[in-house]
Amino acid sequence: MDHEVRITLRLPADLHAWLVTQAKSARRSLNSEIVYRLEEGRATAEADSESP
Repeated sequence: MDHEVRITLRLPADLHAWLVTQAKSARRSLNSEIVYRLEEGRATAEADSESP
């Protein structure tokens, strides 16, 4: 069962602006964009840790 946790996140203004732009171009909400990028990063990190 998936659970969601609400957090408060402080971002540098330029990073926030970039994420907003990326979210709009992908037709996602800012929250969805952040979650998407975190999940992609996790998948990459897990793949890297499994390679010899």
